[in-house]
Amino acid sequence: MNRVLILLNITGLLIGISYGMHNPLVPIFAKNELGASYTDLGLIGLANFVPYIFIPVFVGALLGRFNNGRILSLGIIINASSVYLLSLARSVPEVMALRAMTGVAHAFFWPPAESIISNESTEGSRIKNIARFTGFFVSGFMIGPLIGTFLLEGVDASYRLLFQIATFVLASSIIFSIQISRKHTSVRRSKFSFSGIREITKFPHVVAILIYCASSFGMILAIHPAFLNDRSMSATAIEILYFVFGASRVATLALAERLALHTVKTMVASTLCISAGLLMSFFSDSIIQFGVAMALMGFGFSVIFPLTLEIILRKVGRETTGMAIGAYETTFGAGWAIGPIAAGLISEFSGYAAPYLVFFVAGLGISVMSVVKRKALEQANS
Repeated sequence: MNRVLILLNITGLLIGISYGMHNPLVPIFAKNELGASYTDLGLIGLANFVPYIFIPVFVGALLGRFNNGRILSLGIIINASSVYLLSLARSVPEVMALRAMTGVAHAFFWPPAESIISNESTEGSRIKNIARFTGFFVSGFMIGPLIGTFLLEGVDASYRLLFQIATFVLASSIIFSIQISRKHTSVRRSKFSFSGIREITKFPHVVAILIYCASSFGMILAIHPAFLNDRSMSATAIEILYFVFGASRVATLALAERLALHTVKTMVASTLCISAGLLMSFFSDSIIQFGVAMALMGFGFSVIFPLTLEIILRKVGRETTGMAIGAYETTFGAGWAIGPIAAGLISEFSGYAAPYLVFFVAGLGISVMSVVKRKALEQANS
């Protein structure tokens, strides 16, 4: 592994630790300290993820024209600012605005990271390097809840203090992103166009799978902690469950290269695992049951995103890689935004457990579609 990828993986690890420390607690903080309803939580999630619908495609246009390490550093600065300001928030609208800021920051983090990996990899090593980077980020997301648990229980830290500590961890990653900017330079390519979006539309079945998985993922990040809290899970128990979620994702990503040899089967298995985890969540009322559900969903969410990105990148030229990555992340952002607002509204009008049943049924439909359209998916992957 070259020096740029090592620095990038360390950056991803630190950002993941920060995310793991504070992200699962944001819905609980909003619900218990600011009086947010499930509709409010859905709107907070929507505000967080809506910027990710629009901004990545424009970031994609920048990736081939500016130093990717500098774009990454800008994302870290915005992100650290938003998490610190979250510790000062006093109302739901303030939380919404700050989560929107976080969404903007994430759009300046993930696409540059993927572009750096693509530029530093051969076609044969790309999926391994993307999975490895994702594994470092997810490892941080696994470690973060343990640190959060220690701070909540061991030193009796408040949510606000935890957000401030998470800010410090996040800000420390800029040391490594600056080093990346010195080591990595981008070749100037074409001006902005919507060619990346046009490339994405050539894979309708992949897009359908991606939007479903991203929607479910958005719900698990933005709504699920509050649901767990209403099912009598304490903040500490929720942090432990997200540790299980992260551990499952790390274990799965370690097998990503091997699983990629059976792309279609793996994609079907992933959507089925997500659906099964959602169904278990609907019925669960103990930390053991929820732990099994989180482990199943961890497997499903981990491998599906590197696989779908690799399918698309195989079909585009290097000159349009940045735009394709931006369009892919925009598609991901659309699903990310749909999940929380849909789950929030369903929870408000049909009960807080109802979204998990609805998303389970949708997952079965996506799995059936994947089997029926297997040949089309295999052709896209060839």
